[in-house]
Amino acid sequence: MLTDLAWLLVALPLAGAALLLLGGRLTDSFGPLLATALSWGSFLVGAAIFVSMLGSDPEARASSVELWDWVPAGSIDIAAGLLVDPLSMAFVLLVTFVGSLIHVYSLGYMEHDPDKRRFFAYLNLFVASMLLLVLADSYLLLFVGWEGVGLASWLLIGFWNHNPAYATAANKAFIVNRVGDVGLLLAMSIMLATFGTLDFAAVDGAVSGAGEGTLTAIGLLLLLAACGKSAQFPLQSWLGDAMAGPTPVSALIHAATMVTAGIYLVVRSHTIFEGAPNAQLAVVIVGAITLVYGAIVGCAKDDMKKALAASTMSQIGYMMLAAGLGPVGYAFAIFHLITHGFFKAGMFLGAGSVMHGMDDQVDMRRFGGLSTAMKITWVTFGLGWLAILGVPPFSGFWSKDKIIEAAFVGEGWRPWVFGLTALIGAGITAFYMSRLFFMTFHGKKRWTEDVHPHESPLTMTIPMMVLAVGSAFLGLALATVAPIGTWLEPVFGPVEPHEPVLPVPVLVAATLVVVAIGGIWAWLTYGRDEVPVVAPEGSALTRAARRDLYQDELNATLLQWPGLALTRGLVSVDADGIDGAGVGGLARLTERSSSWLRRAQNGYARTYALTMLSGVVVFLAALWVNN
Repeated sequence: MLTDLAWLLVALPLAGAALLLLGGRLTDSFGPLLATALSWGSFLVGAAIFVSMLGSDPEARASSVELWDWVPAGSIDIAAGLLVDPLSMAFVLLVTFVGSLIHVYSLGYMEHDPDKRRFFAYLNLFVASMLLLVLADSYLLLFVGWEGVGLASWLLIGFWNHNPAYATAANKAFIVNRVGDVGLLLAMSIMLATFGTLDFAAVDGAVSGAGEGTLTAIGLLLLLAACGKSAQFPLQSWLGDAMAGPTPVSALIHAATMVTAGIYLVVRSHTIFEGAPNAQLAVVIVGAITLVYGAIVGCAKDDMKKALAASTMSQIGYMMLAAGLGPVGYAFAIFHLITHGFFKAGMFLGAGSVMHGMDDQVDMRRFGGLSTAMKITWVTFGLGWLAILGVPPFSGFWSKDKIIEAAFVGEGWRPWVFGLTALIGAGITAFYMSRLFFMTFHGKKRWTEDVHPHESPLTMTIPMMVLAVGSAFLGLALATVAPIGTWLEPVFGPVEPHEPVLPVPVLVAATLVVVAIGGIWAWLTYGRDEVPVVAPEGSALTRAARRDLYQDELNATLLQWPGLALTRGLVSVDADGIDGAGVGGLARLTERSSSWLRRAQNGYARTYALTMLSGVVVFLAALWVNN
């Protein structure tokens, strides 16, 4: 069976990373091309497995590929193996196809970088780690891929670490993600103690026998892990700073790897969350908060890449909300994840193209009118813009609008709170994404005379064109021609029909109205009117949004400063208490005693005779007293 070759999916890009890193300068000339070819090779293997799965009955589309006996420890025996099923294959195709396009784009973008071989090695490592994460058949092997993704992101965000700010950004992403990793480690510990296994199938089968409190604890810890990887509230502070890496890295992180890992973890663990309603509700709340948070931040960013980063945070929030809605939302979370992978990768690569033509500038207030100088970039970026807005018939209309509809399903207060939140978020999204598009490509030219905008080479524009086609038509294909819900049904089970509290046509119309309002408002403010080169001070909310709603300050107040105070206190206890009164006090006593005794050693014979005489007298006196 072709599924037996699933190990090649991980092995090919991993071999590329090893060859480029260990081969050193010997691979400088052909290393980038080799890394790109191996990434495409992984995609071809994935496509072949996918086609073979299409020929199987839905019930037979899941298979395990055993690799080796990994952790034999008494009653615990964890094997290393791969799980090839519709969910993992959806991620495999996204990661390998979009990741390979980013490799091709990087051939042009990094052409003149002296360390491009190392860059492509890290790209291969990133792809291999993400593939291991989504193909693992146990939480333990997933954790290996999880940490590999964290390592690769740290290496790539800080790729230009000669700039201290970039190195700091990489460290920030690494440390924040370690907070989430603690959640995953604790969740695995509870699973092992409760179920005696970390295998996905075994855990799913044993969930019904566990108490709700235990499942809630596991679910909340898994959510903490997902918040770290997917930049969800309250662990979202690293994502904007991660733009320090080369633009292809941003596209890879935001579209096909890293931030999608948290969504995968939640939906893969759906049986746990279904047994823990409170943890499932927490997932929805986190998603709702983050989608609004990211949208508000995106409204105030003038850095093109950071505006797109805020957009990713918000869109992942939509996916997280859907993942927490239960069976009605799982397929829609994955649907939007796939379409988002295409239009967000396209827009990030478009941002890199703009930077390429604008001498690496990222301030949108210095752009304007680029549609005439960079027509391919303008058209491809524009298709991604229409897709994320949810304008029919582009991809976002079919995926994001389904999440909005699902959010209005339910009883009591929940559909109104979460549904209206998702609806309002769509309007804010239309505003800030239209603001980005109009400030960059329309209006008056605001660049300086020494800048000469020009279109990017074909190695960069061809991947953008391919992603633009996906932005335009992939959503329609996955909604009608090859329904994503039907494909994922063997994983999540059949979904009973659910009617939202408002008729679907009303919700579709309401969504289009709020999107139109947001887009028109952005046009009147940033497309038609003149945009000041220097950003005005703005309202208190605008100033807060420019600083990510003071998330760094909040983290410093709640975590950094108390941690520093605790550290200083422990250092003081150690220095003044343990070392001072204990070890240090004994040392000082010994030193002073030695100093006093040293006075008796003056080198005079009469002093030593007197000392001996005194000793004899004391000895005789002691005998006399005892007798």
